[in-house]
Amino acid sequence: MNKTKNSKLSYIDTGKGNKTLLFIHGFCGSHEYWSDIIAELKDEYRVVAVDLRGHGSSEEIGKSFSIEDMAADIASFLEELKIGQVYMFGHSLGGYVTLAFAERFPGKLSGFSLIHSTAFPDDEAGKEGRLKSVEKIEMDGIPAFIDGLVPKLFAHSDDPNIEHTKEIGYKTSESGAIGSLHAMRNRTDRNHVLKDTKLPVLLVAGEQDKVIPAEKTFSVKGSHINEVILEGSGHMGMVEAPNRLIEEIIRYVEKN
Repeated sequence: MNKTKNSKLSYIDTGKGNKTLLFIHGFCGSHEYWSDIIAELKDEYRVVAVDLRGHGSSEEIGKSFSIEDMAADIASFLEELKIGQVYMFGHSLGGYVTLAFAERFPGKLSGFSLIHSTAFPDDEAGKEGRLKSVEKIEMDGIPAFIDGLVPKLFAHSDDPNIEHTKEIGYKTSESGAIGSLHAMRNRTDRNHVLKDTKLPVLLVAGEQDKVIPAEKTFSVKGSHINEVILEGSGHMGMVEAPNRLIEEIIRYVEKN
């Protein structure tokens, strides 16, 4: 595990190839979400996976921040490592960061993908849910919050990946989680980014995703957009259906 000096983000950088793939995890996750994906892709591509601020092994960078700030973190990270254009894959919260990055730094991208994510902002019920989550963390702490959150991410309550996903979540700092909840609550509608981008886009949804249903992921149509449904998957396709996701990632990158 490496850590940058200036951007203060932890990351792994492995593999080799002419194309660089950057993976950004979701809320209360880390680069470990992508372990199965990375293992299969590193022989053909340079693969980088980063921990967002306050997540995994990355440092906390303030208690109040925005999705735009998190996107700027990624831009600084890429500059510090002298990485050129990347294909960016963002899961859930990572997808919100990816969209903000695509809006502000399109020249740094060869393409981008939203995995179990959406360009829509939170509705009023969603915003209220973010505040309740903040209260839960402040009252009961991260472990109790993670224990309640993680099972909801999976299509099946007996999925063997649940316990490991909890262990990953426990590493999230309280300020990182709370700051991210406010950032997600305050994010703007970015459907225009999907609509107007000149870049190739891959949208991936889980057939049984109870967090972000497919219709919220597939919000914009266009010849530059490829839609994929992961059958039988909930919100965690990278561990629920890794082989299918790997196939789709390879197809997308090789086509573009």
